[in-house]
Amino acid sequence: MSKNLILASSSISRKTIMKNSGVRFIVVKPNVDEREVEKSLSPSDRSNSEKIALILAEKKALEVSSRYPQFFVIGCDQTMCLENSIYHKPDNMIKAEEHLLALSGKTHRLSSAYVLVKDSKVLRYHISVAQLTMHNISQKFIKHYLKKIGEKALVSIGSYQVDKEGIQLFSSIKGDYFTIVGLPITELLNDLRKEKIL
Repeated sequence: MSKNLILASSSISRKTIMKNSGVRFIVVKPNVDEREVEKSLSPSDRSNSEKIALILAEKKALEVSSRYPQFFVIGCDQTMCLENSIYHKPDNMIKAEEHLLALSGKTHRLSSAYVLVKDSKVLRYHISVAQLTMHNISQKFIKHYLKKIGEKALVSIGSYQVDKEGIQLFSSIKGDYFTIVGLPITELLNDLRKEKIL
């Protein structure tokens, strides 16, 4: 297992997925202002959730790679799209409630991307998409759910935890579990093998 591998992410979920897969790595938080990057994109790119995820994952990987030469760096990002609107992590519990109200009874898409870089050169990348359909849920139920999970709702784009009781919010899920939690690990492990990192 390579010691020269960096996960350019502060996400607890991604760190857990990587650790559980048996890969040795270190974590370095990227210095990237995601909203500023999005503002700089063309209107067509700004409305494409998959493209945004790939661009942000690449920016994060390249930023960390510039500080850590000779290291393989994995940059990651996840976007959520509902009815052509791109969503971001909620700033507060009021926004989290608004997110869940908007998602109620509808299907949204989660796009999870990673980009593998070494010495500021992109070696591999991948994006996968999951579609999640939520039950019609009442505002009362949403308030109860948010009270139960507390500020954990603020670390998820959709304000839910699908790996816990949040699974009860959904009537249908199409796509890989690891895509939903933010890192397509099977594809990443395959790419790490192709680069002889594993």
